[in-house]
Amino acid sequence: MSRAVVTGLGVAAPTGLGVERYWAATIAGHRGIRRLTRFDPSSYPAGLAGEIEGFDAAEHLPSRLLPQTDRMTRIALVSADWALADAGVRPEELAEYDGSVITASHSGGFEFGQNELRALWNRGGQYVSAYQSFAWFYAVNSGQISIRNGLRGPCSVVVSDTAGGLDALAQARREIRRGTRLVISGAVDASLCPWGWVAQLAGGRLSTADDPAGAYLPFDARARGHVPGEGGALLVIEDERHAVERSAPRIYGEIAGHASTMDPAPGVDRPPGLRRAIELALDDAGLAPPEIDVVFADAAGLPDLDRAEADAINQVFGAGGVPVTAPKTATGRLYSGAGPLDVAAALLALRDGVIPPTIGSSPAADYALDLVTRTRAVPLRAALVLARGVGGFNSAVVVRPFDPGTDRATRNRVTGTE
Repeated sequence: MSRAVVTGLGVAAPTGLGVERYWAATIAGHRGIRRLTRFDPSSYPAGLAGEIEGFDAAEHLPSRLLPQTDRMTRIALVSADWALADAGVRPEELAEYDGSVITASHSGGFEFGQNELRALWNRGGQYVSAYQSFAWFYAVNSGQISIRNGLRGPCSVVVSDTAGGLDALAQARREIRRGTRLVISGAVDASLCPWGWVAQLAGGRLSTADDPAGAYLPFDARARGHVPGEGGALLVIEDERHAVERSAPRIYGEIAGHASTMDPAPGVDRPPGLRRAIELALDDAGLAPPEIDVVFADAAGLPDLDRAEADAINQVFGAGGVPVTAPKTATGRLYSGAGPLDVAAALLALRDGVIPPTIGSSPAADYALDLVTRTRAVPLRAALVLARGVGGFNSAVVVRPFDPGTDRATRNRVTGTE
């Protein structure tokens, strides 16, 4: 069975635009959470977010695209460009149906929709943009990336709240195994507008703290909710043979395993599904728990959800049995973009032999986690990335370095032997 390998990364995060800027900031423990500037949050109980600074879509995209796209789609289009460039891929050189796009979305183009609703209320229906018909839609990032790059293979969108980004990567892996040679996959979300803000506040999970240093503290006794953010990551995922045959500049690693589960409905006498997702993902990767060297946690930042995640991790790996980190404490939770960004961070951690820190948190002893709060240099063989979504979604992805020596046919192509 062909393996799905990652050959390109496109990252847009509150801590940095581009892979190496993001990674340097993450390793250094720089915080991208600050008071909102995209609108005045003074009338709301929460006012902190992870905003992307210095992104001017007009510097990267044709002017014709600007009036028809939401901020999240503009960021996604540019991130896809960066991922393709990082992978050394020229889409026009692919066969017509060899490339596809599979993204996830948490909320769609909220800001675009808000602006058009304002036009409807204030001026009338004739002033609503025709682009509203798709600019708000969950699938718009997949569609716009596909159109811009001429990728006409199987394209889709996954909607499973904050677990969706990992589920999209898993769907990309399935398409690779079905014969598609290259997939752009991952997620970018951006809902930092009043309409999106009210929707998030209604969920009851946002931190209302005023101090960025103490607002988002997963696995800490002071935890009081999360801080939202914008951005995410798009990955170029390829069939290993395609990557080798075209002499890809780099292979960051392999998506080795995945599983998704659902929690039971409230009041049902069954355990949460996260532990089962972890076990199934490890089984899919052919790895035992001792072979996982770091877990990138979902890190909800609420005591009951943090407890459930810590219990699942400890049940599989033993109390304190594996280093756990949540670099999203520096960016805020990027909704569907959070999981792919953690996968990008995990691949970079494997590359450099370093675990990025969970900044701000002082881990409470009763969670019994080896929570990494300072950058830790350590050899890494495989990483587990977790994500959960409102409504009971659980997703787990295992990544590891790509070793062509584990497959004889691929090794022969790399070495030129028979």
